[in-house]
Amino acid sequence: MSRSAVFLDEMGVGPLWRLRQGAVPEAVDVVGAPVEMEAAVAAPVLEAVIEVVTEVVAEVVEMAAEAKVEVQAEAPVAVAAAPVPAAEPDDTAWFDDAPPPPPARQLSDADIAALDWDGLTAAVAKCARCDLCKTRKGVVMGRGDRQGAWLMLASSPSRLEEREGRALPGEQGKLLDNMLKAIDIDAGSDVYITHLLKCRPLDEAGQERLPTEAESAACRPYFDRELALLQPRTIVTLGSMAAAGINPGEKPVRGKVRQLGNASVVATFHPEQLLQDGTGKAKARAWADLCLAKSTHGD
Repeated sequence: MSRSAVFLDEMGVGPLWRLRQGAVPEAVDVVGAPVEMEAAVAAPVLEAVIEVVTEVVAEVVEMAAEAKVEVQAEAPVAVAAAPVPAAEPDDTAWFDDAPPPPPARQLSDADIAALDWDGLTAAVAKCARCDLCKTRKGVVMGRGDRQGAWLMLASSPSRLEEREGRALPGEQGKLLDNMLKAIDIDAGSDVYITHLLKCRPLDEAGQERLPTEAESAACRPYFDRELALLQPRTIVTLGSMAAAGINPGEKPVRGKVRQLGNASVVATFHPEQLLQDGTGKAKARAWADLCLAKSTHGD
C-alpha cells in the first residue's frame, strides 16, 4: 500500500476513495461524505496529521544527516592555501638594460648667441659641450641684477657653489657685498655675479683643478651671451684665473684698467683669498683695486 493510502486509512477516509473492481462511485456519496464525517473524524484526523508530520520531519532530518555524511566523506581533503607573497617592488632591471635616451641636441655658438635669459639658463642646465658634464654635480648660473652696470666675474664654481647652485654663497658672498658697499655700490640692485665656466673642473682624484683650454672654449659662448645681455659698464675679475681667462692670451696686471668691448676690466682678489688673508695685505690691495674700478666706472 502506498504512503498516500496509509495516510488516508489513518484519517478514516480511505475506503471512500478506494475503487471497487468494475464499480464507479456515485457523486453524491463523495460530495456528502465530508459533511457526515466532519465531526466523527476531526480528532482522529488531527492525531494522524501530527503523527505523519512527526514521521516526515524525522525522515527529513535523517536524510539530511545521511546526505551531510556522504558529502563530508566525498569532499577532498582541504589543502592549506599557500600564503600570497607580498607584492614585490617595481623591478627596474629592464630599465637598467634599456638603451639610454638620446642626448639633447647641443646648441651651436650661433644658437647660444640668440638666447634670452631664460633660454640661456635652460641651455646651461643641460649642456654637454665638454666632458665636465660627466663629473659635475650641478651647474652654477649667474645671479643678481640682469640689468646691473657692474659684473663680478670668477673663474669656475667651487665645491660650495656647486652644492648650493649659486655663485658666491655664504661668507664669500657676504664679504663681496661688504666690499661693494664700501665703495657705495648696492650689491642687491646693480650687480651681477657669474663665472667663466658653469661647471666645476675636477681631476681623476676628485680634486679641483684648472680648466683646460678646450673646457674654457666650450663654455665661453655662455659667458659671451651673458655679457651681451647684461652690457655692464665695469667688470671686476675675482682671482688670477678669472683675470687671465677673460682675455685669453693677454697677461693681466693688477692696478691697470683693461677693456673688453665697451666694458672696463679691473682685476682684484677672490673673496675666498681675502678670507684666508691673515696679514691684511691682500685686503689693502683689494681696497685699492675697488677704488680704481669705482673711479673708472664714474657716477
